[in-house]
Amino acid sequence: MPTTSGHTTAILASRVRGSSVYNVDREKIGNVEDLVLDKTSNEIMFAVLGFGGLFGMGEKYFPIPWSKLDYDPEAGGYVICVSRDVLETAPSYSLNDLTKNDGQVSRATNEYYLKAM
Repeated sequence: MPTTSGHTTAILASRVRGSSVYNVDREKIGNVEDLVLDKTSNEIMFAVLGFGGLFGMGEKYFPIPWSKLDYDPEAGGYVICVSRDVLETAPSYSLNDLTKNDGQVSRATNEYYLKAM
């Protein structure tokens, strides 16, 4: 089944990882580092956006609700319709902390982007 932008709804996670992410101004802001899945509901909890570091040092990891990312074939990556400032003030975590806390990260992420958008 195609999405509103015309691509199919099925994609391998391995193809998503490493994809570029752009903000509303089409500036590249980072890459999809990983996807976090809910083992009990079989849904994507969020994508993990990595940005802010230099050569892998000091990079921050930001959970982004999967529903907030839209694939743009022209850009060859995903677009999130918020400014860089909104992303830079979003909650960030270490990679290890993203899967702890029984959904607290997911709830905090969804609440933040609901207010920001």
